[in-house]
Amino acid sequence: MGKGRTVLEVGHDGVAIITIVNPPVNSLSFDVLHSLKESFDEASRRDDVKAIVVTGAKGKFSGGFDISAFGGIQAAKERPKPGWVSIEIITDTVEASRKPSVAAIDGLALGGGLEVAMACNARLSTPTAQLGLPELQLGIIPGFGGTQRLPRLVGLTKALEMMLTSKPVKGQEAHSLGLVDGLVSADELVNTARKWALDILEHRRPWVASLYKTDKIEPLGEAREILKFARAQARKQAPNLNHPLVCIDVIEQGIASGPRTGLLKEAEAFDGLVVSDTCKSLVHIFFAQRGTTKVPGITDRGLVPRKVKKVAILGGGLMGSGIATALILSNCPVILKEVNQKFLDAGVNRVKANLQSRVKKGKMSQEKFEKAMSLLKGSLDYESFKDVDMVIEAVIENISLKQQIFADLEKYCPPHCILASNTSTIDLNLIGQKTKSQDRIVGAHFFSPAHVMPLLEIVRTAHTSPQIIVDVLDISKKIKKTPVVVGNCTGFAVNRMFFPYTQAGLLLVERGANLYQIDRVITKFGMPMGPFRLADLVGFGVAIATGTQFIQNFPERTYKSMLIPLLQEDKRAGETTRKGFYLYDGKRKASPDPELNNYIEKARSISGVSVDPKLVKLSEKDIIEMIFFPVVNEACRVLDEDIAVKAADLDISAVMGMGFPPYRGGLMFWADTLGSKYIHSRLEKWSELYGGFFKPCNYLAARAAKGIPLSAPKDQAMSRL
Repeated sequence: MGKGRTVLEVGHDGVAIITIVNPPVNSLSFDVLHSLKESFDEASRRDDVKAIVVTGAKGKFSGGFDISAFGGIQAAKERPKPGWVSIEIITDTVEASRKPSVAAIDGLALGGGLEVAMACNARLSTPTAQLGLPELQLGIIPGFGGTQRLPRLVGLTKALEMMLTSKPVKGQEAHSLGLVDGLVSADELVNTARKWALDILEHRRPWVASLYKTDKIEPLGEAREILKFARAQARKQAPNLNHPLVCIDVIEQGIASGPRTGLLKEAEAFDGLVVSDTCKSLVHIFFAQRGTTKVPGITDRGLVPRKVKKVAILGGGLMGSGIATALILSNCPVILKEVNQKFLDAGVNRVKANLQSRVKKGKMSQEKFEKAMSLLKGSLDYESFKDVDMVIEAVIENISLKQQIFADLEKYCPPHCILASNTSTIDLNLIGQKTKSQDRIVGAHFFSPAHVMPLLEIVRTAHTSPQIIVDVLDISKKIKKTPVVVGNCTGFAVNRMFFPYTQAGLLLVERGANLYQIDRVITKFGMPMGPFRLADLVGFGVAIATGTQFIQNFPERTYKSMLIPLLQEDKRAGETTRKGFYLYDGKRKASPDPELNNYIEKARSISGVSVDPKLVKLSEKDIIEMIFFPVVNEACRVLDEDIAVKAADLDISAVMGMGFPPYRGGLMFWADTLGSKYIHSRLEKWSELYGGFFKPCNYLAARAAKGIPLSAPKDQAMSRL
């Protein structure tokens, strides 16, 4: 692939068009930035150039700084400093040019792309172009002057919102905010920008340097109040993250001490944050998410996905209705089948409620709501299944019921139809046992609520055809899910990895640890909820059903506690019954229950264990490690058994399926920051004290012995072993 560059062309009107060329999104690599400086320097020198227009090739202005360069910056001993480079190029070359410049924005102007545009004297945009500064998603701050110019163009409050939430705005809104000066259709964009640049030269339009605009900035006292509020919000919403606070500090520096001082502080802060653990973790997640669709032996065969024009869903419960919602939101016609009219009406009403909540939040118009609902048809039999391209079974976790359904589907569906199950734990070979169509059977495991959660586990058996996998990967893209292709086993990847999560908590609680402290510490670590609050949310019926699967399949390493069955016996089944490990009020607010100790003592006596004084006073560090290291250990087994293609897929599974904090890089990435030797030694010690539940697996032991990262691909690890 060629290096990125800019191309300079001068028209008869004396306007130089500088085009950023670096497919696919014209990202700003160091090559592009240096070429941009050379093009501006040349345009400044040339007598036949009166004014400049900056644009991007093929309908995209620029997607921002080249993220793939981050790895090189982080690894290099003599690090290039993009923050300081930007002052030299963006401020001292583009903005300081003696000839007026206009940015012509189509497609994307994100991150560094928008920062280049803001350094021009005016900006024109198409109404649908996306403009934004999403850098905080990567653990950094805008580093090409964005912290200084954006507040001066749109005001402090809107600039803070755009930076801290990383949400882009469309051209239309950007115009009303003052971020762009005019809206133009794509085919007229560059020509209009040429005239605009000449108008600036002739003083028919203002010649403005964004960096020195002051009309949108509040007086210092008022600005400090706004920044103080933003700091409080950032601390509340992201207590483990430092870079949002750094961003606010840098903005304040520019307002209090002048924009040039602000730029210097921004450059220094940016160059420090690029090499931070948070940035390394978030950049890893960025690439890992884009890598899940590459499956060796499947996606490298040149197979073309077939069109899926109609999908049938069996079961209109929470999962079935959520999956139906996701599909109709992506314009896919759906048949929802239930066993009787009462259940069918309830299923259709759930879909309706899902969409109505989007209308209420302003995310969907009434017209789109009606169009989406028109794509949903109900059914009580298989008659309408004659022309479906895919069926997703989403009934209760009952093996014989699922086997009967799949035998029926084989009879009623066309021979090309994809036969998918949304089971979360049951072996697909069992489900398809009574069919002859095992090459068409695949797992499509959504996470609840299915129309909201971003992950889709695509489960293949030894018989699933590559074409079916390619088809389902394509569907996942259409319904905006991140797919992870995994092998067939009990629990697949996410539930299999995380089955020790609650079990580790139960083991600790029965030996004297405080249940509510465990949840507090795990939430503080960055999980959406601790293991016990999660068990309440899922419900004890599901917890016992899935737990039974793990006990049957992994008896030697399953911790068998009677605490959940004891609670369920007393009609405490979790959040739905308003009593589980917590008590719940009418607004689902959880509060500790002092009576819980009675159940814990009863469970302790059944298990025959006694209170361990060391576990009564566990430190936060010990709680985190004793809950998560067994999860890491199970993830190692998942890799060893080739259930997952690569460790990065497990990182995405943990982040998107279980809410593991992305700023820690996912489960395996986080584990490697601690080291295989350390994790192995801790698990080894606990297994001696508390039994086989903690016993390190062979994969972990072998890598610990040689100090090999847990994420290293098998072939690399084998050569070192």
